[in-house]
Amino acid sequence: MSVIVGNLEVVAPNFKRRLSGVTSTIVQLVPLQARSLGIATLGPGLPEHLPKLRLRDLPKLWRKPASRPFRIWHARRNVEMLAGVVLRDVLRMPLRLIFTSAAQRRHKRWTRFLLGRMDAVIATSVKSAAFLEVPSTVILHGVDLDRFGPAGPVADALPGRLVVGCSGRIRHSKGTDVFVTAMLDLLPRFPDWSAVITGRATAEHSGFLAALEGRIAAAGLADRILFTGEVEDVVPWFRRFDLYVAPPRAEGFGLTPLEAMASGTPVVASDAGAFREIVADGITGRIVPVGDAAALAAAIEPYMADATLRAAAGKAALARVRELFPLQREADEIRAVYERLWSKSPSTMSTIR
Repeated sequence: MSVIVGNLEVVAPNFKRRLSGVTSTIVQLVPLQARSLGIATLGPGLPEHLPKLRLRDLPKLWRKPASRPFRIWHARRNVEMLAGVVLRDVLRMPLRLIFTSAAQRRHKRWTRFLLGRMDAVIATSVKSAAFLEVPSTVILHGVDLDRFGPAGPVADALPGRLVVGCSGRIRHSKGTDVFVTAMLDLLPRFPDWSAVITGRATAEHSGFLAALEGRIAAAGLADRILFTGEVEDVVPWFRRFDLYVAPPRAEGFGLTPLEAMASGTPVVASDAGAFREIVADGITGRIVPVGDAAALAAAIEPYMADATLRAAAGKAALARVRELFPLQREADEIRAVYERLWSKSPSTMSTIR
């Protein structure tokens, strides 16, 4: 869906064709933001229904928007920060630059340079903010409660079985092997349960997947630990899961626990990403050390054993998400950052660059 550039207030670039957590954030947020804001995406691999700025319209950004002193370029990747710097500082377009940072590590010199050129920085968690050397505003991601919820279609799989779910790309950094190890320990003791892993393994991780499948087959559990591959719609799967496990070794933010909790599903997660800020430990689920399969199994076991505990945690998870993590809250807090920039006179506005 093309846009009228004169009414465009915010550009949300997406310079990565392959689906990622960043792309998912843009896909969910932009339609909501577009209800009250002139916003458009720019880049490949995005759904057709999103408002889009065409590459041939970029020269029109030299003209200020109709109702604002400048446009905002909201980047979420280094390459998008760089593009914004070029457009603003080299081509002298009337732009201000915002970057959303999810990384939980010390940034490399190049990233630190780019961050220093931003007019505002958003961190997706308190943990992410701690790694920034520039001022930031913490805005945790939200979840689309119209899409994710306990009511609606459920994945038609494994009838009569209880299911522990795990969703995401299959690779070492996502802790898929930690989850499988925990399941190899627990499933023989819980014959009514099975495990489902949704998500794909890219070619470079096909050996990792094959090794996991070999371990599962050797344990005689090939019919109870299922790899679905990439699913067209993960929403019915979150409703199908009786317990959700998020085992990454490393994560930026990590949306899947929010999506599970919004579906009324308790969550056991590693202490990665923003999971400690999402999951109320001991209330909506549990948080365990990263990479510790024994600790993960010990945290999962009570939920597999006790339906009352699962129900209480799932109810608490749903209430927590509805109170603290609606997508509208995230959109409103981002809009507040935009408005703070717009409220400053372009002639006097000081930036951190």
